[in-house]
Amino acid sequence: MAYNNTAGANDFYASPTEQSFNFEVPEFGQELDFQNFDSTQADVPPNYDASYGGSNQGLRGFYDPNAYVNQTYDQDSGFKPGGTGNEFDDEPPLLEELGINPNHIFLKTLAVLNPLRATDQMILQDTDMAGPLVFCLALGGFLLLSGKVTFSYIYGIGVMGCIAFYCLLSLMATQAQVTFGAVVSVLGYCLLPMVVLSGINVLITIQGTLGLIVAGVAILWCAMSASKLFVTAYSMDHQQVLIAYPCALLYGVFALITIF
Repeated sequence: MAYNNTAGANDFYASPTEQSFNFEVPEFGQELDFQNFDSTQADVPPNYDASYGGSNQGLRGFYDPNAYVNQTYDQDSGFKPGGTGNEFDDEPPLLEELGINPNHIFLKTLAVLNPLRATDQMILQDTDMAGPLVFCLALGGFLLLSGKVTFSYIYGIGVMGCIAFYCLLSLMATQAQVTFGAVVSVLGYCLLPMVVLSGINVLITIQGTLGLIVAGVAILWCAMSASKLFVTAYSMDHQQVLIAYPCALLYGVFALITIF
């Protein structure tokens, strides 16, 4: 008996039966009523405290009326959460962040101008670099007006002098700790008489006898001021003369640069 599988193969490769699909929206038996939401409504919905998700906690438990407060911005005082306070009240001044104290600069300048004036020891131990930098630039600027480009000499001699004085004072001071920054600050501030001398040199020539006398006064002024400040800062009693001599040598080099 022969088995004919031709019909089965044809049925397998035959196109699928066409079916029709009907998508209809079921009727709910009532008309859908969409209500408008009023954003200015102050009250909560009636079922606001109803149980949520099968728990006893209503929707009120998820709502914090104090989560969002009124936040205003004042142009003068900055951002104010809730309309009060200022986030910049606790910010330190800009000069203080940069390490610049105008009061200390003024007091140190007065101490240099008047060597006999009493100065606070804590102020002299402050590592203030703003004043020395300004005085060095002023000295170089006045010498530049005189036709002398000596910025490299000023900074080179100044650095070597500061290192030498740091080593010297570290050996001589026994009652206080010597810091390199304080030494640089004192020597830089005491450069002020040399700035005055270089300013005079711009106006008149000081290479004669009168110039040597003025330069000698400026050197003596710088040496007295620097030695007095070092003695006061590091409690080096009865050692001012010993410190004044190397100070006179250092500032004498700056006087020679200024005159010649």
